[in-house]
Parts: sequence; C-alpha cells; structure tokens
Amino acid sequence: MRLQGKHILLVIGGGIAAYKSLDLIRRLKERGARVRTILTKGGAEFITPLSAASISGERCFTDLFSHQDEFDVGHIRLSREADLVVVAPATADLIAKLAQGIANDLASTALIASDKRVLIAPAMNPYMWSHPATRRNFSQLTADGVVSVGPNAGEMAERGETGVGRMAEPLEIVAAIESLLDEIPASDALKGRRMLVTSGPTREPIDPVRYISNRSSGRQGHAVARAAAAAGAEVVLVSGPAEVPDPSGVRTIHVDTAAEMLSAAESALPVDVAVCAAAVADWRVDAVANEKVKKGGGRNPVLSLVENPDILATISHSKRRPRLVIGFAAETEKLLDHARAKLKRKGCDWIVANDVSSGTGIFGGKNNQVHVVTADGVESWPMLSKEAVADGLVRRIAASLGTDAKT
Repeated sequence: MRLQGKHILLVIGGGIAAYKSLDLIRRLKERGARVRTILTKGGAEFITPLSAASISGERCFTDLFSHQDEFDVGHIRLSREADLVVVAPATADLIAKLAQGIANDLASTALIASDKRVLIAPAMNPYMWSHPATRRNFSQLTADGVVSVGPNAGEMAERGETGVGRMAEPLEIVAAIESLLDEIPASDALKGRRMLVTSGPTREPIDPVRYISNRSSGRQGHAVARAAAAAGAEVVLVSGPAEVPDPSGVRTIHVDTAAEMLSAAESALPVDVAVCAAAVADWRVDAVANEKVKKGGGRNPVLSLVENPDILATISHSKRRPRLVIGFAAETEKLLDHARAKLKRKGCDWIVANDVSSGTGIFGGKNNQVHVVTADGVESWPMLSKEAVADGLVRRIAASLGTDAKT
C-alpha cells in the first residue's frame, strides 16, 4: 500500500468539519499509515481528544505548554518525525497563522517548526473563504509551497448557506496525501547542486507608460525554484514581473526586460542546472519614446521591433554551460513538432512543452500538462498542478544528475 509505514501529522482545526477528520484518520490507518493528531482549542469544541486518540491509536496532543507532552515528544519532534503534515479542517485562523508566521498554540507552533511539506484542506463559510484577507493568506501559502485540496462547493452547516467552503471529503484528502507523498523529492536529492531558474514574463517598454508583455504568471517557474530548494539545491531565481510572491529559501533577482534577464542569468553562472521557464518577449521596440506617445491627429504610431537576445540559446552555448539546460516551449499548435525543432535550434538538453492555446487555461493558470522532449524521445505527463509538475521535474533532474555522476 502506498501509505504503508508513512507517518502523518494531522492538525485538526476548529470547524464543524472536524468530525470528518475522525473518518480521515480511519481511512489513513486502513492504508497502513501512522497518524498523530494535534487538536486545536477550537477543534476540541467539535470533537474530543479521546475520539482522535481512540481511532488513531496514538495520544492526541492539545497543549503547547504541557510539561508531559513536551518532555515525551515536543512540538519539534511531532512535526519533524512526520513524512507529511496535514491540516484538516484548515480554518481561516490556521491559514492566517501559517501565512503570517504566527506561532501561539501547539498547532501553529508545530506548523512553523516543521521541515516537511504541508497539505491543507480549507473549510469555512463561503464569505470567509472569499474575503480578501483569506485570499491573500492562501496565495502566500501557495507561494510558500503549501499544497491544498478543496474546498468544495455545497451546503454549509449554517442553514440556508451554500457556496465554496466545504472541506474536501476524507477519501479526496487521502488521494491528495498519496499523490503528494509520491511527488515529494528526497530532501537531499539536489544537495550540493546550484540551479538557475528564470521565471515570469518580461516587459519591453514602448514609452514610460506602455510595454509589450505576455500572460505568464510566473507560477510554474517559481514552483520549480521552490521544489529545487526543498530538494537541497542552492537556487538563483531570475524573475520578471510575476503575479506570485517570491518563493522562500531562494535568492531572487528581479528584472523587467529580456536584456536584464540575460545579464542576471549570465551573472549567476556557473551552475549545475539551468531551467529557463520564463516567457521572454521575442521582440522589443527599437527606439523607446522618452515621453508618452499621444493618440490623435489621424495618424497611428508605427512600432519598429527588433529581436530580443535568446537567453536559452545563449546559456546552452556558453563557455560556462551548465551540465543540464532545460527550456520551456509554450505553443498553440503543432506542439511536439515545434518543441523538437526548438530543442535542436537552441542546443539545450530538454524542452518542457505545453499547449497554451485558448481554452486550456494553462497560461496564467494553476495547472499544467507537459511533455518532456529530449533527444531520446517524448515523455508525456497528465494534467497536474504546477507544483506537482515542478516536483516531478526536480525528481527527473536529480535522477539525471545522479546518472551522469556514475558514468
């Protein structure tokens, strides 16, 4: 069984959905997992520590300042000894604490002290879920590498309330746990390696107000940088104006234009691996106007465009070429044909190709479906979250570098 022998730390927050956590414990135990629980003060208003302990077969921890608990196990060991930390239900309060680094009870302290991946199952009233503060905190957690399952749409505990906010069902959470444990690279898989990642769009100015750019959010490149850092790599992230926050544990260099991105990328060399995930503008304006270009007079301005430097090709042919150079290809037609041609033309080792045509929702979205194109063939992946794609790519990179080291 995929969960046989795995250690799960389950944090149970203060919401009516806490009753589902008892079934979640049972489902995890059925699959061979060891489950330890932390029950918040609010969670104890809905279920009892005895219930959680009876089903898990382990003591249920509740108090940060319990002399006996801290002496026997302690909040540090609770989180460090787990393979994965799960928060279900993840209330607005717990999400806010984790996003802001607040540690004022056992649950929040264990989360902040953890060196493991965290999976949250949000559960709250729809108005709380859609509140700007919750959305802001959730976005920060996503940027920090926290993975989520749900919330689902449906009826709430409050009479007459419907919307998005129901906690995912226990078997949905189990599936997410299994998937995440499969995806997590070994924490030292890239230890001692240096990696360069480019991410986000570039902005090529037309005048002091306008610019040429694209729809890239930077989510995929940032996820790669975060996953590589989690796997032990020293990561330099060169980022255009992305829509997502900087990942933690990564040195981030902010740029605007393609020329600035190339300069920063070359300055980061030498590295073992370069992942060029940025959506670099192909062209820039030949002559940037010093003042805002005005409309009127019956004449439309004509923009003279010149090609931007090719960052991927430059790194691939550099005298300080990394051992492994990976490019991305966002295409709207003839995906694999264009990816194979790009692999040959750029001189890189792999191309990660994806279809960003209208309707896919990939460009700027949360999910991605990629094809890893190499000289040996094509490896097609299913639709995954961009975080899962990043984890898979990091595992593949670690395996490739390990194979190279042996030959």
